[in-house]
Amino acid sequence: MNDQIDRIDKPVAREPAVAHAVRELVIGNRILAHHGVLDAFGHVSVRHPANPERYLMPCSRGPALVVAGDIIEYALDGTPIDQRGRPQYSERAIHGAIYQARPDVQAVAHNHSPAVIPFGVTRTPLRPIFHMASVMGPEVPIWDIADEFGDDTDLLVIRADVGASLARALGNRRVVLMRGHGSTVTGRSIREAVYIAVFMQLNAQLQLQAQQLGGTPKFLSPNEVARASAILLEPLGPERAWQTWAHAAGFTDV
Repeated sequence: MNDQIDRIDKPVAREPAVAHAVRELVIGNRILAHHGVLDAFGHVSVRHPANPERYLMPCSRGPALVVAGDIIEYALDGTPIDQRGRPQYSERAIHGAIYQARPDVQAVAHNHSPAVIPFGVTRTPLRPIFHMASVMGPEVPIWDIADEFGDDTDLLVIRADVGASLARALGNRRVVLMRGHGSTVTGRSIREAVYIAVFMQLNAQLQLQAQQLGGTPKFLSPNEVARASAILLEPLGPERAWQTWAHAAGFTDV
């Protein structure tokens, strides 16, 4: 898969840390596409490893097709540093606003996972029902764009003030649902954000199945969530998952 990772229209020399971040970004996109968290839409970014006031994100391309040559460097206000004619995702404000509000966040993944969307439009909260999903946190807030901006919108986060509103709803959590749109997942690394996004989707599927059996599922308690996630978010957990999922997505040299 290295040729698919490294293909680029005009080769650009990158510092080792940046080259590593670009590679991780490519693999993260492919993993999330492989799991169906991302389809033709959605996007993943990583904070620039040498400049926290910038971030890296692919040009506007289906996540399953992302290669190193697609990665654009951005200022936090969404201004491209090295666009070179490549098309841009319109919802860059999601990423910039969260990086501005949360210095601890190093990666952001916005997705339209079908399994998650129903929990953003109903009164049924998305909560962890099995230990692996503890990584998404004890509660997942819902951000409704109409609360601040009315119903005369396209539900997209394409302005700085809308991105700031989303970031406020996220607060200090790892995940926020977006009513009628999808969700946004954060992490201390690309690997962690991918890990959380995959298990959040699986939890949504399992929660729906449990509720179809009748009654209210027994969710993990806040204490169980704290204890389980503390273990699962240690480096070994995301690393083990990353290696397995990357191999399944075709990256046998990870």
